[in-house]
Amino acid sequence: MYDALLFDLDGTLIDTESIALATGIAAFAAHGHAMDEAFMHGLVGKDEPTATRLIRAALPHVDLDAVNRHWRDGFAAGVDRGLTLKTGATELLALTGLPLAIVTSTGRPGAHRKLGIAGIADAFAHVVTLDDVARPKPAPDPYLLAAELLGLPPSRCLVFEDSETGAEAAHRAGCIVVQVPDVVPSEGRWAHHLAPDLMTGARMAGLI
Repeated sequence: MYDALLFDLDGTLIDTESIALATGIAAFAAHGHAMDEAFMHGLVGKDEPTATRLIRAALPHVDLDAVNRHWRDGFAAGVDRGLTLKTGATELLALTGLPLAIVTSTGRPGAHRKLGIAGIADAFAHVVTLDDVARPKPAPDPYLLAAELLGLPPSRCLVFEDSETGAEAAHRAGCIVVQVPDVVPSEGRWAHHLAPDLMTGARMAGLI
C-alpha cells in the first residue's frame, strides 16, 4: 500500500516534548513570567520563528533572548542526559524494508544531534529539516520535499505525526497521515488514522 514511511521527530519518535515543556516553563519562570501548560502546548509542533511570534504576542515586554538562552541551555542539558524513544518506535523502524525519512521543524544541527543521541540516525535515507524549506509546517513543503527526495508521489507515503501542525502539513501534501498525539490531545482533524501509539497506528493504516 505504501512505498515509504515519513516520520516527524519530536514527540513522534523521540520523547523531547516533555523536556521542552518542563524546561520552557522553568525558563519563563526564571525571568518572571508564569506560563501555564495550555500556552506551552500551543507551541508544540511550531517552528522557532512561529513560536517567537506567539510568545511576543502574549508577552510583548518579555526579554525573549534571555528566556531563550535559559530554555536552550535547559533543553540541551535534558537531551544530553539521553532521549527515550516513543512506545513502538524501535519495533516500527525495524519492521519494514521501506525507505524511511525524517520530516521535522527542528533546524538541521539540532535534528541530527537528536537522531544521534537517540541512536536511530542510520535508519533514515533522508532528513528534511526547517533549514531545507522556505515554508515550514503546516505548509506542505517539508513533506513534498521528502517525497521528491525519495522519488515518490506523496500519496504513496505514510506519515507518522503527533501534532496538529505536522498532521496538517502531511495531509495538505497529499500523504496518508497517522497521528499519535503526544502532550497535546487531538481529535485528528488532519489525520486519516488517529491512534494511541505508533504500532496501533501502523495497524490501522494497514501497514502491518
